[in-house]
Amino acid sequence: MSATDFTAAQWTRATGAGVDPHEYRRVTDGLTSIADWGPSFLRTGNDHLRRAENAGSPLSAREHLLTAARWFHLATLAPYADAPRAAAAADRALGRALALLEPGARRVSGDGFTGWLRGPSDAPGTVVVVPGLDSAKEEFLDLAAALLARGLAVFAMDGPGQGALAATTTLVPDYEKVVGWVIDALGVARIGLVGLSLGGYFAARTAALERRVAAVATISGPFRLDWEELPPPVREIMAGRTGGPDAAHRFARHVDLTALAPRIAAPLLVVDGAQDVIPGVTNGEPLARLAPHGSYLSVPHGDHLLGNARPDWLPQLCDHLANTLAGTAA
Repeated sequence: MSATDFTAAQWTRATGAGVDPHEYRRVTDGLTSIADWGPSFLRTGNDHLRRAENAGSPLSAREHLLTAARWFHLATLAPYADAPRAAAAADRALGRALALLEPGARRVSGDGFTGWLRGPSDAPGTVVVVPGLDSAKEEFLDLAAALLARGLAVFAMDGPGQGALAATTTLVPDYEKVVGWVIDALGVARIGLVGLSLGGYFAARTAALERRVAAVATISGPFRLDWEELPPPVREIMAGRTGGPDAAHRFARHVDLTALAPRIAAPLLVVDGAQDVIPGVTNGEPLARLAPHGSYLSVPHGDHLLGNARPDWLPQLCDHLANTLAGTAA
């Protein structure tokens, strides 16, 4: 794939994550190779760090730090030897941003996870945001902000093989154990889950097996994977995140919600983009159909993660979680 094609393929994912579309164009227009992606994005993140140091107010500094965190994370989406350094830089920038104007934000880490707990201590519920195959907590800052605006507490996490933990751990299929440890560490009786991309599978699986999940939503989550049909780039990413091709093949075989979907007792909203067509990936309609309290939202023009259609799903998804956790769902 050429740099131009790769840049176009990542366009809505990057802008959906909150980077300025014009800055994205300026950074990517000069790329001659995919190998230039990581270094260019790392430089852009460092530029925002410098702007944060010279900002005229804590608010401006915070905005530059959050922007830096986004660019550092996005640097990891292409093959890049310094990806662990970029992921660590994203993690540090997010921590610095929260320290500026959110004194109540708390870093919570445990066996196989790390992340930030934000929001009021008396919130009606806590939502755990679960990233996917090559995503991380820094990619979904706008989703966290929308949930916080509804009075919820939010724990944005990296699990095994994700974000800040990608360099030292590998993805695990039994992610419900990790979420169980998160719930224990947070000290909450019930939670909401929202999972994105492969995180949608993790969230649905957890909702089927962890009774403390009171509300769940998935975005572009796979119902089932067929290893033989997956495109080579997806296989390569999965191999890198699981510990090799054989481990990736075994992992992919676990991704099947046929038996688990009927066990999801919590209200479930499944969101798909109708333009999200990846060979070997079954989208979420069967999950919504088989779950006892499932509902399905397919956005006709939405792509993977629906970064090109945020107004068409983000408010409804956040309201689903807020209303269910507050006990006001219809």
